[in-house]
Amino acid sequence: MFTGIIQALGRIASLSSSNSGMKISIDSSGLEMGSVQLGDSIAVNGVCLTVTDKTDRSFCADISAESLRYTNFATMAHGSAVNLEKALTLSTPLGGHLVSGHVDGIGSIVDVSSEGDSLRYTIECAQDILRYIANKGSVAVDGVSLTVTGLLDNGFMLNIVPHTAHNTIIPEYGSGRKVHLEVDLMARYAERLMQSSAQAQEDAVSPSSIDREFLAKNGYKAY
Repeated sequence: MFTGIIQALGRIASLSSSNSGMKISIDSSGLEMGSVQLGDSIAVNGVCLTVTDKTDRSFCADISAESLRYTNFATMAHGSAVNLEKALTLSTPLGGHLVSGHVDGIGSIVDVSSEGDSLRYTIECAQDILRYIANKGSVAVDGVSLTVTGLLDNGFMLNIVPHTAHNTIIPEYGSGRKVHLEVDLMARYAERLMQSSAQAQEDAVSPSSIDREFLAKNGYKAY
């Protein structure tokens, strides 16, 4: 788990294909690596990756074919800047929101503007992602915990304050840029609970479920 508060910027040192997907090496010189162990998780642009090798200034990870289908790593190149965050611990302040590091899909920047010192972005995304996004709710964009400032028929809007812009790759975003999106976990669990509740109610009143066996189990006797 992560918080969506970026701890450092890194750069892709290498990308190479493998039988299972892709191998990636990240220059993480801005990230404190002393406490990182092999097998630990680090979010790279919001994607939870497992450390397979490391130095004091870099680490390597494997990206599965499944992850490649939901991310834009296949189109990234040597030198690309990335957001980095180590996994949440019990002593980590939850400054953003709970982020799993499991990207839901890709969004596209369709408009960029400024408002005073802040940056305003409009992101277009698929309806199966947008359904979980609420105005004033949380969303992770390339691993950054952000607050939604408006909803559109095919996307949502964000307002980025200077501190967030300075400490992430967001200032690089231009129209057409593809970004990783992860919706709020709470929205997904709420939907699942509602679906289960609705199904349970439907099953309870279904005529097909009321038979002799059902009646006998519930104390009714046939005369």
